[in-house]
Order: sequence, then structure tokens, then C-alpha cells
Amino acid sequence: MLSYQTPVTQDVFDAAARLRDVAIETPIVRSDLLDEITGAQVFVKLESLQHTGAFKFRGAYNCLSRLDRAACPDGVVAYSTGNHGQAIATVGRMLGIPTTVVMPSNAPENKVEKARLAGARIVRYDRERQSREEVAAELATQGRFAVVPPGDHHHVIAGQATVALEALARLGHDALDAIVVPCGGGGLSAGTCLAVEAAESDAQVWAAEPAAFDDTRRSLASGMRESNPSGAVSMCDALLAPIPAELPFSINSQRLAGVLVADDQAVARAMAFCFEAFRVVVEPGGAVALAAMMADPAASALRGKRVLVIASGGNVDAALFASAITGGSVN
Repeated sequence: MLSYQTPVTQDVFDAAARLRDVAIETPIVRSDLLDEITGAQVFVKLESLQHTGAFKFRGAYNCLSRLDRAACPDGVVAYSTGNHGQAIATVGRMLGIPTTVVMPSNAPENKVEKARLAGARIVRYDRERQSREEVAAELATQGRFAVVPPGDHHHVIAGQATVALEALARLGHDALDAIVVPCGGGGLSAGTCLAVEAAESDAQVWAAEPAAFDDTRRSLASGMRESNPSGAVSMCDALLAPIPAELPFSINSQRLAGVLVADDQAVARAMAFCFEAFRVVVEPGGAVALAAMMADPAASALRGKRVLVIASGGNVDAALFASAITGGSVN
């Protein structure tokens, strides 16, 4: 069953304790050139170096490790564009929990294969014609399963919150003016809002979205969850949720300072920058926050500020990465 229990700061601390010695404490890096480009003092947290190559491991582990196994003896069903599915599959293998992952038919094959190699049963669906939530719910009726969504679960959100909580513990609760995070369904940004509250920090939280999938930005403006247009495209495959997830949006709508956006060209430049400056691989969806800081005029609100940018994932097809860093090179 989906859980719409709103997470609180104690859930964040509990998740941090559960993930201690399990999740990687990912590094934070800096670049003078990046400061010059953005006009801010920028810290980049490389969550692309997390287990399974993305922050999603945190939420998956925090959630699956708390499951009542007697209530779901057949395992879990998850739906994902890629990174959540890989994380669920990997954590399921670690904990001995069978996993089924619903993934779109056009999901990157490298992400599908990694989930499969980790032991998940993969079920494909057409994202233009089918609802992933409905496909997962139907599969769950075929046995005694728990459904673990990428956003609408308080333990998942609390796990994602540990990215920012970890950074604030490292840098100091008063060391940042803002945190900018990639946003698809909104779980990471919601968790970051909770982490800021838990750490008693005054840092603002900004979401960053692909320009063609700015549903959270439009939803904040209208006050209700807005869908992305059918047929929209972006290289940021990890962030192509059709609509903001319900539970994260209930948090984001109250606590986000704003939303930045970046088009695919800016994302490619940010991927190239990360490779050239830090020698790390960041996938398109993982680079969107940095891309927005570097390119969105609205980021001028953060000039002169101390800003943490989360590079949330690194699971990218080799050919796409090579094309991005060749075409997006920063001189």
C-alpha cells in the first residue's frame, strides 16, 4: 500500500541512523571556475558516487529495511524511470526481498539491465498510454506485495533527506544560504526541506527541473499539481515523472523557495563541466541543478550566496555521456 503519512524531522534522524555504515558518505567538491561562472560560492555534493550510482539508494534502503516481511511475503513492487528501480533491486538483493520493477518501454537500457542484473523482475509499460501507478497496483494484486513508490512514501522521503543532512553536518548548519536539488517527482527536494528543518538551518531549498518538464514550477504557481505535456522530451530521463508526487508536493508547496530550470544544452554543458573539473560522471538528470545554477537567469537570486548543489546520479549510457561532454565542453 502507498503511504501518505507525512514524514517529520525525527524520521530524518531515524533514517540517518539506519543508513550509517550502509550508505556512502559522498564527497563535496568545489571549483573556483564554477564560482566565477555562477557568481556564488558553490559546493557540489557528488551523490552520483552513491551505491547504485544515485541518491535513490538511501530511500530504498530506509524503506525496505523497515518492511513487515510477514505482510508482504511475495516481496515489493516499485515503479521507476531507472534509478529508483536499480536501488530497489539492489537493496532487495541485499536484504533477501524479491523485487518487481515497472519501467517505461523507453527507459535507458543500461538502467533496465542493471536492475535486472540485481535480481529484479522487470515489467515494461508505455508511458504515453499507461499509468505506472496503475500497472504497479495491478501487479500487487497478484500476490502479497508491498508497493514502494519513488516519492509517495514517508520512509523513502526520509531516506532521501539524508543527502542534505549529511552535507549540513559536514559543512555546518549555518554554512549555507541555499541548496539546489534536481526534481522529478519531488522526493529529493521534499526530503531536503525536511533535512534543513532537522538541522535547524536557515538555508533555502530550490528545486531544479528540465525546462520541458517544469511541472513543479507550474504547480507552485497554480497551487495544484500540474501535469507535463504529452510528447515532451528531455535527455534528463531520471526526471520525467508525469506529475509531481502527491506527498512530496504537499511538502514542497509549503517550503520550496523557488524552482530553476535548464534545457538539454545547458545540462550537457554541466555534465562536461563535472567531468572536466572533478573527473566524475554525472547523468543528465543528476546535472540539472548545476546546469540551472550555471544557465538559468533566475539563479541570479543566488549570486553572492553560499550554495550547495546536489549532483544526484551518474547512471548514463556511455554513448550519451560521450556526446554530452564532447558537445558541452567548457573552455
